[in-house]
Amino acid sequence: MKKIEAIIREEKLNDLKECLEKEGIYGMTVMRVKGRGIQRGITLQWRAGSYTVDLLPKVLVMIVVSDEKFEKVIDIILECCSTGNPGDGKIFVSEVSEVIRISSKERNVRI
Repeated sequence: MKKIEAIIREEKLNDLKECLEKEGIYGMTVMRVKGRGIQRGITLQWRAGSYTVDLLPKVLVMIVVSDEKFEKVIDIILECCSTGNPGDGKIFVSEVSEVIRISSKERNVRI
C-alpha cells in the first residue's frame, strides 16, 4: 500500500474529490495548511504600499491506496490539480506497512 500526500491549491479540492469519486476512491484526510515552495510567497499591493505573504494557504490531502490503484490516483491528482502555474503544489509518496481498523481491530485491511 502507498500513502499519497498531496499539497494542492484550496480551490482545487472539490474538483479532486469529484474526480476521485468517479473512480470509486472515497477515503481521504484533508487538512488546511500554510506553506511555501520555491516561489517564496506572493507580493500584494495595497494603498499603503506592498507586502509579501510568504506562507500561502494550501490543502493537504492524504490518501492511502492499494498498489494497484496508486498510479491512477497520481494521474487523477496531476490532471485535476494542475493549472500549469507555480504554486500548484507537490505530491509525496510513502510506503504503508500496515493498516489497522480501530472498530474491528482488523489488521492489514484491504483498501
